[in-house]
Amino acid sequence: MSARPWLKSYDPQVPPNLEYPDVPVHHFLEEYARKIPDKTALIFQPAPAGYASSRMTYREVNDLSDRLAAALSDLGIRKGDRVLLLMVNSPQFVISYYAALKLGAVVVATNPLYSPREMEHQALDSGARIAIVMSRFYPVIKKIQGNTALEKVIITNIKDYMSSLLRFLFTLAKEKKSGDRVTPAEGDYSFTGLLNRYSAGQRPPVEVGPGDLALLQYTGGTTGLPKGAMALHRNLVANTLQIRAWIHDLKEAGEIVLGAIPLFHVYGLVTVLNFGIASGSTLVLLPDPRDINNLFHAVQRHRPTIFPGVPTLYNAINNHPQVKQFDLRSIRACISGSAPLMAETQKTFEALTGAALREGYGLSEAPTATHCNTLSGKNRYGSIGLPFPDVDCRIISPEDGITELPPGEVGELVIKGPQVFAGYWNMPAETMAVLKDGWLYTGDLAKMDEDGYFYIVDRKKEMIIAGGYNIYPREIEEVIKNHPRVLEVAAGGIPDPYRGETVKVWVVPKPGETLTAEEIREYCKDKLAKFKVPTHVEFRSELPKTGVGKILRRVLVDEEKSRQNVGIGN
Repeated sequence: MSARPWLKSYDPQVPPNLEYPDVPVHHFLEEYARKIPDKTALIFQPAPAGYASSRMTYREVNDLSDRLAAALSDLGIRKGDRVLLLMVNSPQFVISYYAALKLGAVVVATNPLYSPREMEHQALDSGARIAIVMSRFYPVIKKIQGNTALEKVIITNIKDYMSSLLRFLFTLAKEKKSGDRVTPAEGDYSFTGLLNRYSAGQRPPVEVGPGDLALLQYTGGTTGLPKGAMALHRNLVANTLQIRAWIHDLKEAGEIVLGAIPLFHVYGLVTVLNFGIASGSTLVLLPDPRDINNLFHAVQRHRPTIFPGVPTLYNAINNHPQVKQFDLRSIRACISGSAPLMAETQKTFEALTGAALREGYGLSEAPTATHCNTLSGKNRYGSIGLPFPDVDCRIISPEDGITELPPGEVGELVIKGPQVFAGYWNMPAETMAVLKDGWLYTGDLAKMDEDGYFYIVDRKKEMIIAGGYNIYPREIEEVIKNHPRVLEVAAGGIPDPYRGETVKVWVVPKPGETLTAEEIREYCKDKLAKFKVPTHVEFRSELPKTGVGKILRRVLVDEEKSRQNVGIGN
């Protein structure tokens, strides 16, 4: 749409177009290490107040990532090789991320909550040759290594960059209990041991440009088969600069970004790590977003100004019994992503903090954001906001996939912009299905109002988003249907006041067989990540189907929504 009606609704300080330098992602780290070498880049707070947080300057992060790049090079990692990262938010994740990028390698950041089966798929599909893992996840990597291309494993302990007192206490009281005390197998390497062998000047010179592949972010779809979304350096740089421009009152080298959402997720990777480093900010890294008490202490102590998050996290803060005992009013701007933001959650959080909490939208195929409500202009509840600078959007007829629909009508949201990905790793047919003439077909049904605000109406792909995690119904169905007493199963996302959506399965037992909900959940626990295990289980004698026998998941989900609405009305 050439008119771009959303531009009239922009905050006046936000330009409609930006300039994007032809640089790789790590350029920003190197630039600020030169300009403000002694400024704190990272604060690592793995425990509440009473223990010193560890700090790392821009010079230190840059030098340590140079040293790790030298080590990786000597271990045979070359430009284009994939490097698997399996870590919580920590200095080690940041160092490893930039080390891989500096070599021209491709980062594959994996969710530590995945089951061995899920992790094996990503390692196998990406062809990663080396893994850098936190010690508590080392047994999982060793379990799958023989079925993958992984040649080497580098192990880091979460305590490696704790303050000295906390490291001592952790070793004494928690290391063994948390599973962090492991014995490396022969041929594997210590993270700190490797770094100690090198100096920053030993990093090999590798030409890395904007068109080189930087990231494989695994995502999924209706098939349930995870796909590696390929993000080039230019895609990540563009999205980082778009977010930087959107926060129009940003103080260069003067912000403190709270890193509570996982960096292994592309949303956290871009809105916390890339954005923070590209603005010369200080990042406060929290390893466990579920530890709200630690989050409160981090805000109280370090006074973050920018806090990217997800609705479940903001909701957990709102409803925490101790929330009013802490001063959260240093927070100025928050972008909420990964799931719909309820108006009540937004209003309550803003009242508690005084911050502007704004809903945004994005996807792994445009890493990570394409839309957001304005920080100082109109915020429209239920809207994902306006397209970012240089992003074009259309609402296309879902019937023919071609006809552009006018404001107010519902169709598929398609996007064109500099952050749109290069396609799916080794999946040309799937790439062609979503990338057409430069337009990304999102699979989301949406509408646009006269002022250019967009609203997601439904998900064409039937993907479940629970607590910010993407969950694919077929994957759950594939697991449960292998149960010896299950005849048929359907999975879907139903409304949940805390997670936004949660997983429900509808199960038909085999004739003469009986099952309980707990048996189904127990069966799933070692085959699926915890957040994918069904919350609700309903048993039926049959499931609704099309004329050719395809199970109608949407009918089941709609029935559940209607039942919940009736309950509310009564």
